[in-house]
Amino acid sequence: MEILRTENLSKVYGTGENQVVALDNVSFGVEKGEFLAIIGPSGSGKSTLLHILGGVDRPTSGKVYMDGQDVYAQNEEKLAVFRRRQVGLIYQFYNLIPVLNVRENMALPALLDGRKVNEQSMEELLDVLQLRGREKHLPNQLSGGQQQRVSIGRALMNAPAVVLADEPTGNLDSKNSQEIVDLLKLSNQKYGQTLIIITHNENIALQANRIIAIEDGHITRDEVLRR
Repeated sequence: MEILRTENLSKVYGTGENQVVALDNVSFGVEKGEFLAIIGPSGSGKSTLLHILGGVDRPTSGKVYMDGQDVYAQNEEKLAVFRRRQVGLIYQFYNLIPVLNVRENMALPALLDGRKVNEQSMEELLDVLQLRGREKHLPNQLSGGQQQRVSIGRALMNAPAVVLADEPTGNLDSKNSQEIVDLLKLSNQKYGQTLIIITHNENIALQANRIIAIEDGHITRDEVLRR
């Protein structure tokens, strides 16, 4: 069952001589529960693509469908609700709130959405992410790997249909990188969430079910590695 589809997706920045085509007529679909890796050199358009999939950056033209819904046919208010409820975003630089502790950072999406924090999910994620005992630590009291675990917990708290990770291991050593990938794979398998990772790391990409390669805003390769 297809959960996500892009049709003729394009994104252009600037005008005239300063115009940059970040994405050019990109179309593909993603199955529910799939683990997809998107690879490509710096400036290829892969981060732009991820931000458009996540409802963060509007395309210049083309469509994004999530569960059959035209994402960008919604007004800004509904688009904000879509981002909070349907998508979990994980970034390379963690983006944690420095004055909030681990538990508060993880609870933030639910609180911003005006919903009660699911304490059962919170407790389970604290265990799965090996953050038990650090619930009251501030971000600056945590290692880089621990901060990334908190950002994963924050992304998973609202049980999103799709988890989007933009170079989630870019600031970590190889041991922490593999631990983070293992945690994301666990969320993919345990919770049935669709996982899309942008990475420069070939070893990470090869752990996915499927790889899409992007260069100069175009898909140059779309390969299924395993079912």
